[in-house]
Amino acid sequence: MSMMKLGLLAVMIPVALTAPAFAQRAGPEGPRMMFEELDADGNGSVTLEEVQAAGEGRFARADADGDGALSRAELIAQGQDRVEARVDRMLERLDNNGDGQLTQAELEEAREGRGGRFGRGGPSPERMFDRLDADGDGAVTEAEFDEGVARFLERMGRRHGNRGE
Repeated sequence: MSMMKLGLLAVMIPVALTAPAFAQRAGPEGPRMMFEELDADGNGSVTLEEVQAAGEGRFARADADGDGALSRAELIAQGQDRVEARVDRMLERLDNNGDGQLTQAELEEAREGRGGRFGRGGPSPERMFDRLDADGDGAVTEAEFDEGVARFLERMGRRHGNRGE
């Protein structure tokens, strides 16, 4: 297995475990908050115009210099802001002792105590490994790894509306 693939595996497992915590908005009403943000006139329904306006608003906020284009630095800044907000929400939910840090024990407690993957019911590292180990021999071959990565990316694409486009 190449070093790149080993590195990707090392990244995929923690990302898969924390992605739901990042994706979930603070509180159990997570998706409701997003709907309310899109429903600009507050009438209980979202129009195509409201969705488009929300996208234009995000673009305008990211376009710090107002030149109508997003530079590399602006895109990185926008991504950094999102990551910081998600990390703050994750710390708020999982940092049991309030010290501003997550220990391995706090992460394990969150995974085990909240239905798997931080409250969203998902695989443990062991279960993820078992999914990659298609023939069940206790080792993941390069072919099994490639297939597992492909399945993971396909699922992520479906979740985010990118159905092979």
